[in-house]
Amino acid sequence: MLEALPNGRVVALDLSQNMLRSAREYLQPQFGKRTQFVAADLPELPFENAFDGIISTAAFHWVLDHDRLFRNLYRALRPGGWLQAQCGGGPNIANLRERMAGLAASPTYAAFLAGFPSPWFFQNAEGAADTLRRVGFVEVETSIEPALTVMESRQHYQEFVRTVIVRAHLDRLPDPGLRDQYVSQLADLSAEDDPPFLLDYWRLNLAGKRPG
Repeated sequence: MLEALPNGRVVALDLSQNMLRSAREYLQPQFGKRTQFVAADLPELPFENAFDGIISTAAFHWVLDHDRLFRNLYRALRPGGWLQAQCGGGPNIANLRERMAGLAASPTYAAFLAGFPSPWFFQNAEGAADTLRRVGFVEVETSIEPALTVMESRQHYQEFVRTVIVRAHLDRLPDPGLRDQYVSQLADLSAEDDPPFLLDYWRLNLAGKRPG
């Protein structure tokens, strides 16, 4: 964005201080004061009429209340401002979620994971479009597309699943050994797929404008 908008400024937002630190270290040496970094939660955005555009990747599915999310994004845009985003949607990681549900119901994990609500909301294209329009967006476009991803090895699969997908579930398990076992069992199941270690990602594309 900074390279495409040589006279623009970018505010990078994340709830994670580690992510903000990495972004700051990467961007500030080249772009200096054209970048700002804000620690905030998407359902609690501290902005109003602040931005000409908002871009987001792989974040919105972690917010369970999309009405609240899109109201905040709408409010943060200036009149005429635009939203372009992509997140998990529709049948995203359906195979993995089914296997996680099976493990959660097993005697080993039921005490910790049975009844644990999903930390994600994978909206479909029609529902997302309805929500965007309901909060005021116009020129709304939404679509679902496959983004199947194959991890190159068992180790990469386990590392990715552990750090990106099942963090909230692992937090509920009482000791490191049980967490390792949980991730290893998911890898065992995925190793039997064709191809092995496939993650059935589906992306929800979102676009809309705040009326000028």
